[in-house]
Amino acid sequence: MDTLTMDQLKNFLAGHTGWHVSLFMPTHRAGREVEQNPIRFKNLLREAGERLRVKGLRAADVEEMLKPAQQLMQDMSFWQNQSDGLALFLTAESFHFYRLSLSFEELVVISSRFHLKPLLPFFTGDGHFYILALSQNQVRLLEGTRRTVNEIDLESMPASMAEALQYERFEKQLQSFTAPTAGGRGSAPIFHGHESTNREKEQILRWFHKIDAELPKLLTGSQSPIVLAGVDYLFPLYKEANTYPHLLDKGISGNPEELTSQELHSRAWTVVQPYFMQTQEKAFAQYRQLATTDQTTDDVQEAVLAAHHGRIATLFVAVDAQVWGRFDSDENKVDVHQMPEPGDDDLLDLAAIQSILNGGTVYAVERAQLPADALLAAVFRY
Repeated sequence: MDTLTMDQLKNFLAGHTGWHVSLFMPTHRAGREVEQNPIRFKNLLREAGERLRVKGLRAADVEEMLKPAQQLMQDMSFWQNQSDGLALFLTAESFHFYRLSLSFEELVVISSRFHLKPLLPFFTGDGHFYILALSQNQVRLLEGTRRTVNEIDLESMPASMAEALQYERFEKQLQSFTAPTAGGRGSAPIFHGHESTNREKEQILRWFHKIDAELPKLLTGSQSPIVLAGVDYLFPLYKEANTYPHLLDKGISGNPEELTSQELHSRAWTVVQPYFMQTQEKAFAQYRQLATTDQTTDDVQEAVLAAHHGRIATLFVAVDAQVWGRFDSDENKVDVHQMPEPGDDDLLDLAAIQSILNGGTVYAVERAQLPADALLAAVFRY
Protein backbone atom coordinates (compact mmCIF):
# COMPACT_ATOMS: atom_id res chain seq x y z
CA MET A 1 0.00 0.00 0.00
CA ASP A 2 2.79 2.42 0.92
CA THR A 3 6.36 2.74 -0.33
CA LEU A 4 9.44 3.04 1.84
CA THR A 5 12.66 4.47 0.41
CA MET A 6 16.27 4.81 1.48
CA ASP A 7 15.81 8.58 1.76
CA GLN A 8 13.04 8.01 4.31
CA LEU A 9 15.33 5.63 6.17
CA LYS A 10 18.00 8.32 6.30
CA ASN A 11 15.47 10.83 7.60
CA PHE A 12 14.58 8.43 10.40
CA LEU A 13 18.22 8.21 11.38
CA ALA A 14 18.56 11.99 11.39
CA GLY A 15 16.40 11.66 14.49
CA HIS A 16 14.58 13.93 16.88
CA THR A 17 15.05 14.66 20.54
CA GLY A 18 13.31 12.63 23.23
CA TRP A 19 11.88 9.14 23.14
CA HIS A 20 11.15 7.37 19.84
CA VAL A 21 8.30 4.85 19.55
CA SER A 22 8.58 2.11 16.92
CA LEU A 23 5.56 -0.17 16.55
CA PHE A 24 5.19 -3.19 14.27
CA MET A 25 2.25 -5.55 13.82
CA PRO A 26 0.82 -8.00 11.28
CA THR A 27 -2.38 -6.94 9.51
CA HIS A 28 -5.04 -8.66 7.43
CA ARG A 29 -6.37 -7.48 4.08
CA ALA A 30 -9.70 -9.30 4.05
CA GLY A 31 -11.93 -11.70 5.92
CA ARG A 32 -13.11 -11.70 9.51
CA GLU A 33 -9.52 -11.20 10.71
CA VAL A 34 -9.70 -7.58 9.47
CA GLU A 35 -11.71 -6.77 12.60
CA GLN A 36 -8.69 -7.75 14.71
CA ASN A 37 -6.43 -5.10 13.16
CA PRO A 38 -7.60 -2.07 15.20
CA ILE A 39 -7.92 -4.18 18.36
CA ARG A 40 -4.33 -5.36 18.08
CA PHE A 41 -3.22 -1.80 17.34
CA LYS A 42 -5.04 -0.46 20.40
CA ASN A 43 -3.33 -3.02 22.64
CA LEU A 44 0.11 -2.13 21.29
CA LEU A 45 -0.54 1.59 21.79
CA ARG A 46 -1.54 0.86 25.38
CA GLU A 47 1.74 -1.01 25.84
CA ALA A 48 3.67 1.91 24.33
CA GLY A 49 1.96 4.34 26.68
CA GLU A 50 2.74 2.25 29.74
CA ARG A 51 6.40 1.93 28.78
CA LEU A 52 6.70 5.67 28.14
CA ARG A 53 5.33 6.38 31.61
CA VAL A 54 7.81 3.92 33.11
CA LYS A 55 10.57 5.92 31.42
CA GLY A 56 9.44 9.03 33.28
CA LEU A 57 7.04 10.83 30.93
CA ARG A 58 4.03 12.50 32.50
CA ALA A 59 0.64 11.03 31.61
CA ALA A 60 -0.36 14.24 29.81
CA ASP A 61 2.81 14.17 27.69
CA VAL A 62 2.26 10.52 26.80
CA GLU A 63 -1.31 11.24 25.76
CA GLU A 64 -0.19 14.15 23.58
CA MET A 65 2.60 12.11 22.00
CA LEU A 66 0.34 9.19 21.11
CA LYS A 67 -2.57 11.37 19.97
CA PRO A 68 -1.86 11.08 16.18
CA ALA A 69 -1.75 7.30 16.48
CA GLN A 70 -4.91 7.21 18.61
CA GLN A 71 -6.73 9.17 15.91
CA LEU A 72 -6.11 6.31 13.48
CA MET A 73 -8.41 4.19 15.62
CA GLN A 74 -11.39 6.17 14.30
CA ASP A 75 -10.32 6.09 10.64
CA MET A 76 -12.31 3.20 9.18
CA SER A 77 -10.96 3.72 5.65
CA PHE A 78 -7.45 3.28 7.01
CA TRP A 79 -8.29 -0.10 8.55
CA GLN A 80 -10.16 -1.24 5.45
CA ASN A 81 -7.10 -0.64 3.26
CA GLN A 82 -4.31 -2.61 4.85
CA SER A 83 -1.46 -4.69 3.47
CA ASP A 84 0.34 -7.48 5.35
CA GLY A 85 2.05 -5.46 8.04
CA LEU A 86 1.90 -2.04 9.70
CA ALA A 87 4.96 -0.09 10.84
CA LEU A 88 4.47 3.09 12.85
CA PHE A 89 7.07 5.60 14.05
CA LEU A 90 6.42 8.57 16.29
CA THR A 91 8.08 11.08 18.55
CA ALA A 92 6.73 14.19 20.24
CA GLU A 93 7.56 15.99 16.97
CA SER A 94 6.85 13.47 14.20
CA PHE A 95 4.47 10.72 13.10
CA HIS A 96 4.82 8.24 10.22
CA PHE A 97 3.10 4.98 9.33
CA TYR A 98 3.58 2.48 6.51
CA ARG A 99 1.31 -0.33 5.33
CA LEU A 100 3.78 -2.79 3.85
CA SER A 101 3.81 -6.16 2.12
CA LEU A 102 5.62 -7.86 4.98
CA SER A 103 3.97 -9.53 7.94
CA PHE A 104 5.74 -8.31 11.08
CA GLU A 105 5.85 -9.89 14.49
CA GLU A 106 4.17 -7.72 17.12
CA LEU A 107 6.80 -5.42 18.56
CA VAL A 108 7.02 -2.12 20.45
CA VAL A 109 10.42 -0.51 20.99
CA ILE A 110 10.99 2.69 22.99
CA SER A 111 14.47 4.08 22.39
CA SER A 112 16.50 7.20 21.66
CA ARG A 113 16.03 6.56 17.93
CA PHE A 114 13.70 4.54 15.74
CA HIS A 115 14.08 0.76 15.66
CA LEU A 116 14.29 -0.24 11.99
CA LYS A 117 15.55 -3.84 11.91
CA PRO A 118 12.15 -5.36 10.97
CA LEU A 119 12.30 -3.23 7.80
CA LEU A 120 15.58 -4.75 6.61
CA PRO A 121 13.96 -7.05 4.01
CA PHE A 122 12.96 -3.94 2.04
CA PHE A 123 16.57 -2.86 1.68
CA THR A 124 18.51 -6.12 1.55
CA GLY A 125 18.76 -9.35 -0.36
CA ASP A 126 16.33 -11.03 1.99
CA GLY A 127 13.27 -12.25 0.11
CA HIS A 128 11.96 -8.84 -1.00
CA PHE A 129 11.57 -8.25 -4.74
CA TYR A 130 9.67 -6.36 -7.43
CA ILE A 131 7.84 -7.41 -10.59
CA LEU A 132 7.76 -4.98 -13.52
CA ALA A 133 4.96 -6.09 -15.87
CA LEU A 134 5.07 -4.50 -19.32
CA SER A 135 2.53 -4.71 -22.11
CA GLN A 136 1.46 -2.31 -24.83
CA ASN A 137 -1.62 -1.27 -22.83
CA GLN A 138 -0.40 -1.35 -19.24
CA VAL A 139 2.55 -0.90 -16.91
CA ARG A 140 2.38 -2.52 -13.45
CA LEU A 141 4.89 -2.58 -10.63
CA LEU A 142 4.34 -5.13 -7.88
CA GLU A 143 6.18 -5.57 -4.61
CA GLY A 144 6.54 -9.06 -3.23
CA THR A 145 7.98 -11.21 -0.48
CA ARG A 146 7.93 -14.99 -0.19
CA ARG A 147 4.24 -15.04 0.78
CA THR A 148 2.84 -11.64 -0.17
CA VAL A 149 2.35 -9.36 -3.15
CA ASN A 150 1.15 -5.79 -3.38
CA GLU A 151 0.62 -3.54 -6.42
CA ILE A 152 2.35 -0.14 -6.23
CA ASP A 153 0.53 2.98 -7.33
CA LEU A 154 2.16 4.39 -10.48
CA GLU A 155 0.50 7.78 -10.70
CA SER A 156 3.64 9.45 -12.06
CA MET A 157 4.33 6.80 -14.68
CA PRO A 158 2.66 6.62 -18.13
CA ALA A 159 -0.01 3.95 -18.05
CA SER A 160 0.76 2.65 -21.54
CA MET A 161 3.19 2.97 -24.41
CA ALA A 162 0.69 5.06 -26.33
CA GLU A 163 0.37 7.52 -23.46
CA ALA A 164 4.11 7.66 -22.95
CA LEU A 165 4.77 8.51 -26.58
CA GLN A 166 1.61 10.61 -26.95
CA TYR A 167 0.22 8.59 -29.85
CA GLU A 168 -3.52 8.31 -30.21
CA ARG A 169 -3.27 5.02 -32.01
CA PHE A 170 -0.33 2.97 -30.90
CA GLU A 171 -0.88 0.11 -33.35
CA LYS A 172 -1.05 2.40 -36.36
CA GLN A 173 2.09 4.31 -35.45
CA LEU A 174 4.10 1.12 -35.08
CA GLN A 175 2.52 -0.40 -38.20
CA SER A 176 1.79 -3.60 -36.37
CA PHE A 177 -0.96 -6.14 -36.05
CA THR A 178 -1.66 -8.55 -33.22
CA ALA A 179 -1.28 -12.29 -33.36
CA PRO A 180 -1.66 -15.04 -30.74
CA THR A 181 1.31 -15.59 -28.48
CA ALA A 182 2.87 -18.99 -27.95
CA GLY A 183 0.39 -21.36 -26.43
CA GLY A 184 -2.57 -19.42 -27.82
CA ARG A 185 -2.92 -17.09 -24.82
CA GLY A 186 -3.05 -13.35 -25.39
CA SER A 187 -1.57 -11.35 -28.21
CA ALA A 188 1.60 -9.45 -29.01
CA PRO A 189 2.52 -6.91 -31.69
CA ILE A 190 4.05 -8.37 -34.88
CA PHE A 191 5.81 -5.78 -37.02
CA HIS A 192 5.46 -5.65 -40.80
CA GLY A 193 8.52 -6.33 -42.89
CA HIS A 194 11.43 -6.88 -40.54
CA GLU A 195 10.80 -8.03 -36.99
CA SER A 196 11.40 -4.52 -35.84
CA THR A 197 12.68 -1.50 -37.76
CA ASN A 198 15.12 0.97 -36.23
CA ARG A 199 12.29 3.48 -35.90
CA GLU A 200 10.11 1.01 -34.06
CA LYS A 201 12.91 0.02 -31.72
CA GLU A 202 13.63 3.67 -30.99
CA GLN A 203 9.99 4.27 -30.07
CA ILE A 204 9.91 1.29 -27.73
CA LEU A 205 13.22 2.34 -26.19
CA ARG A 206 11.87 5.85 -25.64
CA TRP A 207 9.01 4.32 -23.68
CA PHE A 208 11.35 2.13 -21.67
CA HIS A 209 13.64 5.06 -20.90
CA LYS A 210 10.63 6.93 -19.51
CA ILE A 211 9.82 3.98 -17.26
CA ASP A 212 13.44 3.62 -16.20
CA ALA A 213 13.58 7.33 -15.33
CA GLU A 214 10.60 6.98 -12.98
CA LEU A 215 11.70 3.82 -11.16
CA PRO A 216 14.40 5.48 -9.01
CA LYS A 217 11.71 7.71 -7.48
CA LEU A 218 9.85 4.58 -6.36
CA LEU A 219 12.82 2.38 -5.45
CA THR A 220 15.26 4.88 -3.97
CA GLY A 221 18.13 3.02 -2.32
CA SER A 222 16.58 -0.42 -2.85
CA GLN A 223 18.81 -3.42 -3.44
CA SER A 224 15.89 -5.77 -4.12
CA PRO A 225 15.83 -7.58 -7.46
CA ILE A 226 13.30 -6.86 -10.21
CA VAL A 227 11.72 -9.60 -12.30
CA LEU A 228 10.56 -8.44 -15.73
CA ALA A 229 7.25 -9.78 -17.09
CA GLY A 230 6.33 -9.38 -20.75
CA VAL A 231 6.45 -10.90 -24.21
CA ASP A 232 9.90 -12.13 -25.16
CA TYR A 233 10.83 -9.48 -27.73
CA LEU A 234 10.58 -6.74 -25.07
CA PHE A 235 13.20 -8.25 -22.75
CA PRO A 236 16.40 -7.29 -24.64
CA LEU A 237 14.99 -3.84 -25.41
CA TYR A 238 14.14 -3.11 -21.80
CA LYS A 239 17.53 -4.37 -20.62
CA GLU A 240 19.13 -1.92 -23.04
CA ALA A 241 17.23 0.97 -21.42
CA ASN A 242 17.54 -0.27 -17.85
CA THR A 243 19.85 1.40 -15.32
CA TYR A 244 18.58 -0.39 -12.19
CA PRO A 245 21.48 -2.63 -11.12
CA HIS A 246 19.36 -5.49 -9.74
CA LEU A 247 17.26 -6.45 -12.79
CA LEU A 248 17.37 -10.25 -13.12
CA ASP A 249 18.31 -11.84 -16.43
CA LYS A 250 15.48 -14.33 -16.27
CA GLY A 251 11.91 -13.03 -16.48
CA ILE A 252 8.28 -14.09 -16.85
CA SER A 253 7.47 -14.74 -20.49
CA GLY A 254 4.00 -13.95 -21.89
CA ASN A 255 1.40 -11.22 -21.87
CA PRO A 256 1.14 -10.01 -18.24
CA GLU A 257 -2.27 -8.41 -18.87
CA GLU A 258 -3.75 -11.89 -18.61
CA LEU A 259 -2.17 -12.64 -15.21
CA THR A 260 -3.46 -11.61 -11.81
CA SER A 261 -1.13 -10.22 -9.17
CA GLN A 262 -1.12 -13.60 -7.44
CA GLU A 263 -0.25 -15.41 -10.68
CA LEU A 264 2.59 -13.00 -11.39
CA HIS A 265 3.83 -13.43 -7.83
CA SER A 266 3.79 -17.22 -8.07
CA ARG A 267 5.78 -17.21 -11.32
CA ALA A 268 8.19 -14.55 -10.08
CA TRP A 269 8.95 -16.45 -6.89
CA THR A 270 10.23 -19.42 -8.92
CA VAL A 271 12.69 -16.98 -10.51
CA VAL A 272 13.86 -15.12 -7.39
CA GLN A 273 13.96 -17.98 -4.87
CA PRO A 274 17.11 -19.57 -6.38
CA TYR A 275 18.62 -16.08 -6.65
CA PHE A 276 18.10 -15.40 -2.94
CA MET A 277 19.37 -18.82 -1.89
CA GLN A 278 22.48 -18.65 -4.06
CA THR A 279 23.32 -15.08 -3.08
CA GLN A 280 22.97 -15.68 0.65
CA GLU A 281 24.80 -19.02 0.58
CA LYS A 282 27.64 -17.44 -1.40
CA ALA A 283 27.91 -14.72 1.24
CA PHE A 284 27.88 -17.28 4.05
CA ALA A 285 30.57 -19.29 2.27
CA GLN A 286 32.76 -16.20 2.02
CA TYR A 287 32.34 -15.56 5.75
CA ARG A 288 33.25 -19.16 6.61
CA GLN A 289 36.30 -19.00 4.36
CA LEU A 290 37.54 -15.82 6.03
CA ALA A 291 36.36 -16.61 9.57
CA THR A 292 39.88 -17.23 10.92
CA THR A 293 41.27 -13.98 9.47
CA ASP A 294 41.00 -10.34 10.48
CA GLN A 295 38.57 -9.72 7.60
CA THR A 296 35.57 -10.87 9.66
CA THR A 297 34.06 -10.36 13.08
CA ASP A 298 31.19 -11.63 15.21
CA ASP A 299 31.87 -9.03 17.91
CA VAL A 300 29.02 -6.54 18.23
CA GLN A 301 31.18 -3.61 19.34
CA GLU A 302 33.66 -4.07 16.53
CA ALA A 303 30.86 -4.44 13.98
CA VAL A 304 29.12 -1.22 15.08
CA LEU A 305 32.35 0.74 14.71
CA ALA A 306 33.07 -0.84 11.33
CA ALA A 307 29.54 -0.13 10.10
CA HIS A 308 29.82 3.52 11.10
CA HIS A 309 33.07 3.86 9.15
CA GLY A 310 31.74 2.08 6.05
CA ARG A 311 33.98 -0.97 6.42
CA ILE A 312 31.30 -3.68 6.27
CA ALA A 313 30.74 -5.37 2.92
CA THR A 314 28.34 -8.07 4.17
CA LEU A 315 26.52 -8.38 7.48
CA PHE A 316 24.35 -11.19 8.84
CA VAL A 317 22.31 -10.01 11.81
CA ALA A 318 19.85 -11.79 14.09
CA VAL A 319 16.38 -10.42 13.50
CA ASP A 320 15.05 -12.16 16.62
CA ALA A 321 17.47 -10.67 19.19
CA GLN A 322 18.57 -7.31 20.59
CA VAL A 323 21.84 -6.09 22.08
CA TRP A 324 21.39 -2.89 24.08
CA GLY A 325 24.06 -0.25 24.40
CA ARG A 326 25.30 3.11 23.21
CA PHE A 327 27.53 4.33 20.38
CA ASP A 328 29.43 7.59 20.83
CA SER A 329 30.57 8.76 17.40
CA ASP A 330 32.67 11.60 18.85
CA GLU A 331 34.75 9.21 20.97
CA ASN A 332 34.39 6.31 18.51
CA LYS A 333 33.30 4.12 21.39
CA VAL A 334 30.64 1.44 21.89
CA ASP A 335 29.29 0.41 25.30
CA VAL A 336 27.23 -2.78 25.68
CA HIS A 337 24.76 -3.20 28.56
CA GLN A 338 23.19 -6.35 29.89
CA MET A 339 19.88 -4.53 30.35
CA PRO A 340 18.63 -1.48 28.39
CA GLU A 341 19.50 1.83 29.99
CA PRO A 342 18.13 5.33 29.21
CA GLY A 343 19.41 6.45 25.82
CA ASP A 344 20.36 2.91 24.67
CA ASP A 345 19.90 1.57 21.15
CA ASP A 346 19.66 -1.94 19.80
CA LEU A 347 23.25 -2.20 18.54
CA LEU A 348 22.32 -4.96 16.09
CA ASP A 349 19.79 -2.61 14.52
CA LEU A 350 22.35 0.21 14.45
CA ALA A 351 25.03 -1.95 12.78
CA ALA A 352 22.57 -3.17 10.16
CA ILE A 353 21.18 0.24 9.21
CA GLN A 354 24.60 1.93 9.11
CA SER A 355 25.91 -0.90 6.91
CA ILE A 356 23.06 -0.39 4.44
CA LEU A 357 23.50 3.38 4.38
CA ASN A 358 27.18 2.87 3.59
CA GLY A 359 26.46 0.50 0.71
CA GLY A 360 26.85 -2.85 2.47
CA THR A 361 24.67 -5.91 1.97
CA VAL A 362 22.69 -7.02 5.03
CA TYR A 363 20.87 -10.28 5.65
CA ALA A 364 18.36 -10.41 8.50
CA VAL A 365 18.39 -14.05 9.61
CA GLU A 366 17.20 -16.18 12.49
CA ARG A 367 19.67 -16.43 15.35
CA ALA A 368 20.01 -20.18 14.75
CA GLN A 369 21.54 -19.50 11.30
CA LEU A 370 24.47 -17.59 12.76
CA PRO A 371 27.69 -19.12 14.14
CA ALA A 372 27.40 -20.52 17.66
CA ASP A 373 26.80 -17.85 20.32
CA ALA A 374 26.96 -15.06 17.72
CA LEU A 375 24.25 -12.45 17.10
CA LEU A 376 25.90 -11.08 13.98
CA ALA A 377 28.61 -11.96 11.50
CA ALA A 378 30.39 -9.39 9.32
CA VAL A 379 32.79 -9.45 6.40
CA PHE A 380 34.93 -6.33 6.06
CA ARG A 381 35.71 -4.49 2.84
CA TYR A 382 39.27 -3.94 4.04
